[in-house]
Amino acid sequence: QRLTAQLHGQRCPPYLINLDPAVRDLPFPANIDIRDTVKYKEVMKQYGLGPNGGIVTSLNLFATRFDQVMKFIEKRQNASKYVIIDTPGQIEVFTWSASGTIITEALASSFPSVVVYVMDTSRSTNPITFMSNMLYACSILYKTKLPFIVVMNKMDIIDHSFAVEWMQDFETFQDALNQETSYVSNLTRSMSLVLDEFYSSLKVVGVSSVLGTGLDDFFVQLSKAVEEYEREYRPEYERLRKTVEEAQNKQKREQLEHLWKDMGSVCVQGNTLAGSDDASAMGPSELILTRGTLDEEEERESDTDDIDHEVTEESHEEPAFRNFMQETRMKYQRSGSPNE
Repeated sequence: QRLTAQLHGQRCPPYLINLDPAVRDLPFPANIDIRDTVKYKEVMKQYGLGPNGGIVTSLNLFATRFDQVMKFIEKRQNASKYVIIDTPGQIEVFTWSASGTIITEALASSFPSVVVYVMDTSRSTNPITFMSNMLYACSILYKTKLPFIVVMNKMDIIDHSFAVEWMQDFETFQDALNQETSYVSNLTRSMSLVLDEFYSSLKVVGVSSVLGTGLDDFFVQLSKAVEEYEREYRPEYERLRKTVEEAQNKQKREQLEHLWKDMGSVCVQGNTLAGSDDASAMGPSELILTRGTLDEEEERESDTDDIDHEVTEESHEEPAFRNFMQETRMKYQRSGSPNE
């Protein structure tokens, strides 16, 4: 809602897509709403699913029509600079589902795409909870393989500087962990060493969706993320696209080669039985190209009855057969039984 209001204030209205089928009310006008296509509660009743299963199944059903969504986005790309896609709040439902992968890859292969991970800063003051959030963020980054921005929301409640300090200074985070005596703190301490590399290249922005503070910094980081996509991610997607196209073209060529071989053997056998030396020398492609370009004398109607009639008349033109028919007719006329 805050992003929508900010962009409308800049006279740059975004294109909004809601992918959360379980939300009751949207505080922003969505151009495309999954709830108009899939009824979440009906899916739960029909398939006997719980809340998360209902969301996953609704997304799977909607993903089968996502090619139509892509066409709508392509039509609006000149009118809208930004496309905001609101995914379900349950991370595992979208990130680790087949539909989430299909939707993400479809978008990333066509448009500069950036993943925005919204984090509740007021609920991450505990170092263990903070580490859980960072592990989620890290898993999404490596799953989507796209530019990534962590947005620490609710700056109006608590400043996000403590979290940034924990990410930049390992000793400070360890001091905070020393106050925890549980087994999870020991696990968190060992995992924090693994995330140092993750922190070094992570874009972090603190915002307040209530007051609108920090959104200018967010759009600055968003521009950098788009540049990162163009520089590092688009060449990879282009390479993958070319690889897929080459594989498909190779498969088509192999199928065509098998088809030419099969057609060539059939044509050669048929022409050999007919005794036509000229036609047997022609390959399958030449036979296809000459269809519809026959001489006027050889052109025939497509109706089956006419073809049968013409074949009979051609056979009557044989001299031996014509003499035989005349002799037979005279014989039956002399015997007085013309009906026979």
